Amino acid sequence: MLTSNFVLATAAEGGSHINLGDIFFQLLMFIILLALLKKFAWGPLMGIMKEREAHIVNEINAAENSRLEAKKLLEEQRSLLKEARTEAQNLMENARKQGDIQREEIVVAARTEAERIKEAAKLEIEQQKEKAVAAIREQVASLSVLIASKVIEKELTAADQEQLISEYIKEAGEER
Repeated sequence: MLTSNFVLATAAEGGSHINLGDIFFQLLMFIILLALLKKFAWGPLMGIMKEREAHIVNEINAAENSRLEAKKLLEEQRSLLKEARTEAQNLMENARKQGDIQREEIVVAARTEAERIKEAAKLEIEQQKEKAVAAIREQVASLSVLIASKVIEKELTAADQEQLISEYIKEAGEER
């Protein structure tokens, strides 16, 4: 009755007519539609959005962890590179020191060898000198004996002695 009075009142007032039953029915359908949307559309949509949000959060966390791990690995690599450079410098320094030591050893060995060769050469020269002196003494002795025997064989004048000495010197030179 209230509805019909309202419909009548509106009809009498200006001719536009509002049907409360239609409004109530449409409001009820709208609420049912909202409930159905909430159950079948809004719930799964929100579930998908929450999954997406969780996925994005996980991706951000994984990216942050990867960044931290990469930073850690970079620091380790820098540390290893620094150690490698230090080790390389130490190896080069040791090699240089070893090279200096070997160079000194070679120089000392060469000097020692040179001294040994020099002493051996001096000894050989001395031996050759003694042999030469002995050979000259033998030649002088044989010449002296030869000259003495010739002198004894004949009596010589000063010119004959000169000539005889020259001949014997020539003979001694040819015998060599």
